Amino acid sequence: MRYRTGGVVLVAALLAVGANRVIAQSSATPAASVAGDAAAWNQSLSDWRTARERELDAPDGWLTLVGLEWLKPGINSFGAAADNAIPIHAQAPAHIGMITVSGATVQLLAPAGGFPPDLKTNGAPAREGTLSVSNTQPTAITWHGLSMVVLERGNRYALRIKDADSPTRTGFHGLHWYAPDPTYVVTARWIPYNPPQVEAIPTAIGTTLNMTSPGVAEFLLKGKVYLLEPVLEGGANNSLFFILRDETSQTTTYGGGRFLTTGLPSAGLTQPGSLTLDFNRLYNPPCAYTPYATCPLPPEKNRLPVDIQAGEQRYTP
Repeated sequence: MRYRTGGVVLVAALLAVGANRVIAQSSATPAASVAGDAAAWNQSLSDWRTARERELDAPDGWLTLVGLEWLKPGINSFGAAADNAIPIHAQAPAHIGMITVSGATVQLLAPAGGFPPDLKTNGAPAREGTLSVSNTQPTAITWHGLSMVVLERGNRYALRIKDADSPTRTGFHGLHWYAPDPTYVVTARWIPYNPPQVEAIPTAIGTTLNMTSPGVAEFLLKGKVYLLEPVLEGGANNSLFFILRDETSQTTTYGGGRFLTTGLPSAGLTQPGSLTLDFNRLYNPPCAYTPYATCPLPPEKNRLPVDIQAGEQRYTP
């Protein structure tokens, strides 16, 4: 397995014994710290997991996602009535409106008779006009517990539909977790890329995302050295986003892999340093709960040949 950092090639199988010793010594630090204040660590992890479930179960959380409908060029009518180009399978007005696609311009138009009462765009009474399709701030079209946005995915546009009263949300009974285990808290050696690299990340719908990777984390787990490459998500500059898969994906965790979000390395993104990886905070992507999400998948280099029996397990309703 090879990783290129500028002109330097890192070969995991050929790591020097001295480097392994350094990694092994530093990797013991977080676990020892956890053991020294186990109650605080367990409480922090418990609080994080509670917040994770609360976020997932929110009125606009991933459990509410009930549709991802591809828009065609021209007029796309949408609403609960069967004669719409995009039927909304939830409690909704018969005819909500029309979304037009003309090249890179996406607009919202009113149906015959005008917009339904209480329909809003970005919290204000709905008006005809251009829709933002930004991944970070798309125009929100809402009606009571129904929320819709248009997103660009692989040079196509799709209407993403959320329903606060979806069966997935109303039937939610919590997540499944491995028991907390301090041995899965490790210190990684941060090796920055100079300059940062742009990685093609595959997605669940067959497209790719070009995401910036600022470096690679090298760590010791179960006596072996591994490398994980994070990306920066949505322009974030205060955290690292790891998309990974391990051997438990075949048995007890979600088959498409899991996510891990961490803070920044000790000396920042551009300088060598250290980084704490707490695999107890691994969590599932949205695709674990709904077939309508467009999740990034682990790149080949982040598919680890090791069981990481920590973090969130496979979701079962």
